Order: sequence, then C-alpha cells, then structure tokens
Amino acid sequence: MTPVRTDTAPSLESHESVFLTEAIEQLQVQSSSVVVDATIGGAGHLKALHDRLGKEGVLIGIDADDDAIVRAQTRLGTAPGAEVRLIEGNFRNLATMLDAAGIDVVDAVLFDLGWSSFHLSRGRGFSFQVDEPLLMTYGNPVAGQTAADLLNTASEDDLADLLFTLGEERFARQIARGIVRARSQKRILMTQELVEIVKNATPDWYHHRRINPATKTFQALRIAVNDELGAVREGVTAALSRLAPGGRIAVITFHSIEDRIVKNVLRDAAHEGKGLLVTRKPLVPSAEECARNPRARSAKLRVFEANSL
Repeated sequence: MTPVRTDTAPSLESHESVFLTEAIEQLQVQSSSVVVDATIGGAGHLKALHDRLGKEGVLIGIDADDDAIVRAQTRLGTAPGAEVRLIEGNFRNLATMLDAAGIDVVDAVLFDLGWSSFHLSRGRGFSFQVDEPLLMTYGNPVAGQTAADLLNTASEDDLADLLFTLGEERFARQIARGIVRARSQKRILMTQELVEIVKNATPDWYHHRRINPATKTFQALRIAVNDELGAVREGVTAALSRLAPGGRIAVITFHSIEDRIVKNVLRDAAHEGKGLLVTRKPLVPSAEECARNPRARSAKLRVFEANSL
C-alpha cells in the first residue's frame, strides 16, 4: 500500500456513500477479483470493495484529490487482505494508469461521479457559503485554468452558453452579462464576489428558493474547469476497453448531463456487441436512503457487463 502521509487526515464522518450496498452487489466482486474504484472520494465504496476481496485480490483506488488518497489510507488502515494500490490522478487516464501498474484487464470498475462534500473544506472556492479564492480545481488545473481565469477571460456569449449547458441555469444570459460588467471594474477573484454578481443579475424571487441562486453557476464552472464531462466519457470508455470477460462497470451519476453521457457510452458499447446493459433503466435510491442521505435524491446507478468467453 502507498505510504501514509504524516499530515492530519481529513475526517470521514461527514460523508455517506450513495448506493453503497447496491453498487458493490451489482459489481459481483469475488475474493480474487481485480477491482478499480475510479473515484475514491470519501472511501466508503473503497472500504466496502476491500472487504469483499481476499488476499489474492487487487484493489486500485484513483482520485485527483490528494486528500482522498489520505482518506483511503486512513479508512483501510493496516487491514489484511487484497493488494491495494492508490493512485493520485484523473480517471480519464485509467488505461495509462493500468499500464503503469502492469494490469491488462480488470473484473470490476466503479465510478461514483458525485461531488464529494469534502471539497467544501478544501479552500478552493467550491462553496458559496464562505469567501475563498475562485479555483474550483480537484487536482492540478486543466491547462492551468481556474474558475477565476475562466470568469475573467471568456466572452459573454461563451459564459452564457456554459452556464446554460452545464448548469442548466435559466438566467444564464443575465448572469453572464453581470459577470462581464463586474470584471470591467476589477477582476473577479473570490467566491462571494461571484455570489453577489449572481444575486444582482437575477430576480428577487429567485433568491428565496430551496437552493442558493448561485448553485447552478458554481456547478457549471466546476464542471468546465475540471472538464468533468470529457473525463467521464474518456474514463468510462477506457474502463470498457479493459474489462475482463464477464467483468462489470457500475456508474453512479447525480445530474442529467453526466447521466446522458454514461447512458450513451454504455448503450453504444452494447450495440457494438461488447456486452449488455444489466440495468435497462437506471436504479434509483430507495425512499429510506433518500431520507437518510438527501444528496442521494438525484442519484442513478447504471451497470454494464462485458461479454463472457
């Protein structure tokens, strides 16, 4: 196992994995399986997968956030069992990571595409509740771009398209206009500056709903800065190419845009004769899970199985 860092590991108490039981069961992990958790996050799924594996199994955990690696080390501790390899990086590079690890095929791959609540405490500008620099990067910025860079350089039309497409923001055009107007006075660098821009650009009734009026704007910027949709497409495609006969992929999505991408990639693989869709329609959380964990409400679980020999 990767050596444990000596700095303080983040708390594991504030995060509950969605579809914890269902995802593990759908992957049909055996004691000798080679398994990839492509999104360590809070390490809940990782720990459950580790518990299914025996000493002859291999567990690979991947996350772009170095704190997630620490969480995994803390959660797994020194428990005996499968060989564990923890890799810091973006799952879009899954094939390259497996090559570097000397692994040709895997039996199970899990993608939990939910945004981890741990990121709220990273000081990277993910939260609109506190004033932080507008970074919004999980790991190293894609092409060196932060949210502030994007906000201060993109055209008004591009910003409006981004907010509408990735955030499904109904006031995308007005917010984009407000961003351009504000940055003409000074660069937008902090989260609360952006929150105020959104509030000033939207009607008063929009400020008194269940979600913060800046929620969709922050979502859109986060997705764009980290190229999350491109990463999902590349990562799931790479996983399909490395599945052993009878191997399975399970993908948990949380909003319609990423779910549509996953649905299309898996459906195309099935049409090409690479395997079958285990879930013709995605599984959704039980009422009990939604009551216990509100972030599960929008979750969907899709499963694909490669052809057997």
